Amino acid sequence: MRVTGLGRGLSQALERWRAPRAVHDPGKIVADLAAAMALGGDCLADIAVLREQPGLAGPVASDPVVSRLVAVLAADLPRALRAIQGARAAARERAWALAGDAVPGSGNELVTVDLDATIVIARVGEGTGLAHLEEDLRPMTAWADHGADGNGEPLAIVLRPGNAGSNTAADHIEATRLALAQLPRHLRPKVLVRADSGGGTHEFLKWLTARSRRLHYSVGMVITEEMRAAIVKVPADAWTPAYDGDGQVRKGTWAADITGLPDLDGWPAGMRVIVRKKRPHPGAQLRFTDVDGHRFTAFATDAKRGQLADPELRHRRRARCEDRCAKDTGLRNLPLKGYVQNQVWCEIVALACELTAWMQMLALTGTARCWEPKRLRLRVFAVAGRLASSGRRLRLRLAERWPWAAGITAAAARLQAIPSG
Repeated sequence: MRVTGLGRGLSQALERWRAPRAVHDPGKIVADLAAAMALGGDCLADIAVLREQPGLAGPVASDPVVSRLVAVLAADLPRALRAIQGARAAARERAWALAGDAVPGSGNELVTVDLDATIVIARVGEGTGLAHLEEDLRPMTAWADHGADGNGEPLAIVLRPGNAGSNTAADHIEATRLALAQLPRHLRPKVLVRADSGGGTHEFLKWLTARSRRLHYSVGMVITEEMRAAIVKVPADAWTPAYDGDGQVRKGTWAADITGLPDLDGWPAGMRVIVRKKRPHPGAQLRFTDVDGHRFTAFATDAKRGQLADPELRHRRRARCEDRCAKDTGLRNLPLKGYVQNQVWCEIVALACELTAWMQMLALTGTARCWEPKRLRLRVFAVAGRLASSGRRLRLRLAERWPWAAGITAAAARLQAIPSG
């Protein structure tokens, strides 16, 4: 938080919600909640893990103070969310400026934003005698992909009711709009938006392709009856071998461009439709959309260059965001009583995921930059140590036999060498 300036930014952004003569800074409370989630917490009371370490975390608010702050922020939700999001965006710009080539969009590449909906559990019926019931809610998330050599970080987590449709264009537009606002301004014209078939709607693609936005897209499409008829007409020699995750030809998988075959009236100009054909693995049950014993998927893109297999592989790599739904960092359940309070919770979950992602970008090297939260906690965050005071400075001494102690020490040294943001 010191390196990116996130702590200071949150304190300034949330100053208006600080009660007169309050001891604890609202920005510090929100930052402490995010840190507790990054360490594995999944409810407000888990901030106790920091309260028991004042030498590391400083003064930490009590549970009643934390609960009251969340309630106050939820009562002024739109303004509170904008304040937190503004602090996140400023800290991200600082983190990405320090990360160099490890940042998304380096080397004149596109910044990839992946949209994905997930399901979480929330309590319902509070105050009506039905508080024991549970409901599925469907947040829409937007992630900045760090590529194969890194992890991802959430740009937006938009809470939605359980009956929200998977192909609701308004939700995709809202998540994309919030995600773009989180990116440094100079990178916003270099964005690729990827989504599954839930994003393959006329309204969403029309919004993406508006001339003022200058966005690129790769969006899944539903295999309709008309598209199935078009696939049957594709000549055998028009199918190009597809690539695996390493960019090598994958046996039993092909791709073809069927843009000129189905009727694309009403879709954006210049849109290409690419279909992937794959032999199902042995024992797999065929679906009604399968044709001639092959499984088909389709996506729409504005990509014009490169071999046909290149945009197909790029779209398939959207699956990385399926593993980055923040379920291991506070989003496995929504623990608060009200819907609007859980929206505040989702914003803090995004903060927690970003703290971990920025730490990996700025401090860790090699495969450690790809470690998922559980592995980070076991190897880095849960290491046994002792605080020692020497020369008016606190020193953290780690167990020498811990296999990853050297990497932790080197990571801490890198962070300490960076000036405060």
